[in-house]
Amino acid sequence: MSVQVLLAITQAFALTMSVAFLVYVVVIVVPYLRRKPGPAGDPAGFTWHFFVPCRDEQTVIRETTRYLRTTFRRAHVWVVDDDSEDRTARVVRMLWRRHGGYDPYLHLVPRVRPEARTGKGDALNAAYRALNDWMGPDAARDDVVVVVVDADGRPSPNCLEVCAADHLFGDPAVGAVQLDVRMGNVETPPLSRNPVGRWFGLKLAQLQDLEFRTAIAAIQTSRGFTGTISMGGNGQFTRLTALDSIAGDAGQPWRGSLLEDFELGVHLLTAGWRTGFTPDAHVSQEGLYSLRRFLVQRTRWGQGTMQCARYLRRIWDSPHVSTLGAAEMMYYLAQPWLQLLGSLLYPIPFVLLVIGTAGDPVQMWTWFTGGAWILFAIYGSFGLLPFLVWGPIYQLKCLHSKNFLRGLGMGFAYAAYIYTFYVTSWRALFRLVRGRNGWAKTRRNTEQAAGVKVALDA
Repeated sequence: MSVQVLLAITQAFALTMSVAFLVYVVVIVVPYLRRKPGPAGDPAGFTWHFFVPCRDEQTVIRETTRYLRTTFRRAHVWVVDDDSEDRTARVVRMLWRRHGGYDPYLHLVPRVRPEARTGKGDALNAAYRALNDWMGPDAARDDVVVVVVDADGRPSPNCLEVCAADHLFGDPAVGAVQLDVRMGNVETPPLSRNPVGRWFGLKLAQLQDLEFRTAIAAIQTSRGFTGTISMGGNGQFTRLTALDSIAGDAGQPWRGSLLEDFELGVHLLTAGWRTGFTPDAHVSQEGLYSLRRFLVQRTRWGQGTMQCARYLRRIWDSPHVSTLGAAEMMYYLAQPWLQLLGSLLYPIPFVLLVIGTAGDPVQMWTWFTGGAWILFAIYGSFGLLPFLVWGPIYQLKCLHSKNFLRGLGMGFAYAAYIYTFYVTSWRALFRLVRGRNGWAKTRRNTEQAAGVKVALDA
């Protein structure tokens, strides 16, 4: 078989995958751009409980707790100290005592090893059981909502009103609602001696903001039509009775996957609950400045997605999930595997082109200039356009700027950003094969900055 024939076959396969993905992007972009804000509701009809899982979070937990308690004065805050080795628990206890008394809306859930430090899901389960003990067996549970917030999370002040709306928790069939996610440090460069490092760190945080506010928000919006809106690890609102329905005898609504948020959504959907998503309120979190820490985080997410493949049969057999919804969830679970396949398939045409040119440069040049270059151009365009489009959309819709050239530049940067997922998919596979399923905490930017500041002051 000639090099030209092999090139044509591999390009056909790769082009088919790229065209299918481009069509998918077009399908999700339209409802995202056409969506209008929804009405708000009355949060007084519900009781709100914030769960904040913490593992060595002394650098951020003070301000997060203060923010939650001052912004949502009638909401309870449950800080779960997962056997931290720093002053996390001490900081919370100090905040607990105010004006010579105790804050009845602030609760500390301490955990110790060996039960502690076994994953975010286990920490949340501990808060769930503590809430049950605090409420007692006879308490009303229908209008109680649990809100999961990361230790660096800042839910927008209007989030309770938005989630209390008739189309969200005002509908008793809705078991969970996910907020839009934003990066709160997109205008704050990291502390670094190196100007290039400051620029790169800030750009990486901005690309994470772009990803969540455009591509992920569009995916979540489109899932409203398939009934498969998934939960995130930050800004996750869940009705207590929905958690009760999937907790089982062990009292564990969250399970053992590294992607415990998506896993929770699977159990809720297959139990018959509806889920919602709203960009009318948001939760802010830290965008990571470090590429190394970013790769560690996304490796964990990719591995968690691979682990959730065990729910394919549950999804497909569930009478509560439509055929279209099951197909959408299966497509999502297939993403890391498709990235593995793509990392093997996409480079082949270029490798074969180099090999063919080395063997017979004249023949390959004649073939290439005779029209084959058009196929390469189409091949490259279809591989780039599905990611490039989000830059201008982010610039116009999220930043309210008409600077098209900057948006185009962000689109090219986002395309490069997305290709790092091919790396993290392989890392996730290697961890899975080696049985390394432990949960590793991602270091906060404030922890990194503290180390840098010490070095700068030295």
